[in-house]
Amino acid sequence: MKKLSFLLFALAFLVGKAWTQTAPTFKYTIGGKIEKMTLTDAGVLLVNGSNGLAGIKPGASSPHFNFAEYGKIKEEEMELVPMSPYVVLTQGGKSQIPGTIFANSKRTVIDVITGEKVFVTEENGWKQIAQLKIFIPENKLVVVGNREKSEGEVLAVGIYDLATGKQDGFANLDPNAGKVRSAAAIPMSSGAPFLLNDQVFVPTTKGVVSANVKEGGIIWQNEIKNITSMVADETGNEIYGFEERSNGDTRIHKFGKDGQELWEDERKIKGSVTRFQILPGGLAVVSDVFKGGSSLVSQIGGSGESKIAFLDAATGEDLWEKAPKTKGYVQHFYVMEDGILFGLAEGGINKIKFDGTPLFKKPIDTGANIHTMATTPQGMIYITDTDANIIDLNTGDAKWKKGIQYKKAISVTSAYDQANGRYLISTGEEILAIDENTGDLSTLAKLKFEGKESPNTMGMRSSGLYLASDQNMMLLDVDGQENYHVFHKAPGQSTFAKVALGALTVASATVAAAAASQSTYSYYIGEYSSAEAQRANRNAAAAESFSNIASVSYGEMTKRFKATMATANDQFILTDLSDGVGLVKVNKDTGNTEKEIVLKDKKPVYEVDDIEGFLYYLSGSGEISAFDLKN
Repeated sequence: MKKLSFLLFALAFLVGKAWTQTAPTFKYTIGGKIEKMTLTDAGVLLVNGSNGLAGIKPGASSPHFNFAEYGKIKEEEMELVPMSPYVVLTQGGKSQIPGTIFANSKRTVIDVITGEKVFVTEENGWKQIAQLKIFIPENKLVVVGNREKSEGEVLAVGIYDLATGKQDGFANLDPNAGKVRSAAAIPMSSGAPFLLNDQVFVPTTKGVVSANVKEGGIIWQNEIKNITSMVADETGNEIYGFEERSNGDTRIHKFGKDGQELWEDERKIKGSVTRFQILPGGLAVVSDVFKGGSSLVSQIGGSGESKIAFLDAATGEDLWEKAPKTKGYVQHFYVMEDGILFGLAEGGINKIKFDGTPLFKKPIDTGANIHTMATTPQGMIYITDTDANIIDLNTGDAKWKKGIQYKKAISVTSAYDQANGRYLISTGEEILAIDENTGDLSTLAKLKFEGKESPNTMGMRSSGLYLASDQNMMLLDVDGQENYHVFHKAPGQSTFAKVALGALTVASATVAAAAASQSTYSYYIGEYSSAEAQRANRNAAAAESFSNIASVSYGEMTKRFKATMATANDQFILTDLSDGVGLVKVNKDTGNTEKEIVLKDKKPVYEVDDIEGFLYYLSGSGEISAFDLKN
């Protein structure tokens, strides 16, 4: 009997004890000195350093590509194209060739999933590149720059199919090349090109040039100079060009796909355009005006405000006699069927009809820093640092007459408890419960996270209300009673500061607006949901968009974004273990530590892929170790 009791005790001990892993699942010898690891949206880990650039797929026993042609690859020489399998590598300084404002002598585009080079300047007759832009979902690359000396270093444009790496077309942008003229008469690239079917629009210092790359000729050239970016309407017949001025202001030009100017005069916009929406009734424009100068320092530290305008698409004239007052920067901006809804960072929400008249009876006073603006069955909920309410989007009336007021929150996060019909808000010190029908407010629980932290994650699980920060995890039942509270001390301030920005950097599947469309951005308010649900919706939308692109690599990305997160039920925390600094894998439902990964490094540098379930750790100056987190 004693022997049986001992065996039962031993079994219980083993079940309760976390498995400690010291040996990695895979080890990769990259060589040289590694400068940085970067986990891409495609799920490939990029490792750059003195030996060049290497790519590692999750679960692979060795890197599937090594790019060494440029020698050492610095972080600033890498450009990841959001929500794509592409990375652009750049080397070379400022251009010394007339015809470009700024150019680089070497550019290489790599498909990180296949490991193949899909574009290389030297292999395609380019001496220097002024503009290189990838268009999605067309999956095309447009290049603007100077050709090799044998071709007179002429300014040209080329288009390449990224699925095959082959050139689709090419056109000379300087019909007067070879003629005697001053340097001032030579056209230079001024901004990003724009692709419209077989037609490419290239902005230059002399005007916008339209080239048919299939036939290799110039279709037209207008005199709209120094455009920096362009968008088109849904038909592709009307193009809007943005000219960024040196004083921080913007000019908007409009021309047809035939090059003809459609506005008598350009529209002068105060400040830098941050939002632009083409609507059936006109053009919604938001610009930020920085007070105190146009320098980066003054923009970061100085005050300013946003300007909202609604322009006549036919003439460019302002349709509103009086623009809405903002008195601060626009933090939220949504286009709705009956008008424009916006919220200010300094506090305040308003809605304006497309004819410029207020839709709300009066602007809504709110606290500063609006964390959430989202629709619910009862109306639109907003949550700030100091208050919350639900408002009627037709009138602006508050659903909860008294409103929800609380002391300025240390850190705000929220969740919706559908089963109990209530909204839950964490202020960092307590959990507030708000009845969705009556607005009645109560305190569900008092909070005290250790290590001077506050919850930055909050969500409903089948096991209860889950809250977490970098070092804390907590689960409460429906009555606010604590099921568990787990705290793992950070491994020293110096170490934590070193890895804080990069710790648990996951492959978040967020669809970048620039990658989603090259025509015009969309600003539509979403439904209130958990962070996990929002991420799942974004992943599903991304997967759907990828499935329409004819490419092996996008096929792989579709599978990735449709996959369930391998570590959805766990959180990983960096802390001190008995054998050194490492990560603990803690179950969100039980608070139990299920696994310990010893890194044996006081200042570990690592990346976590929570979709595939792998931890990548810089285990030596030229070595990467990978740990499978699913086991």
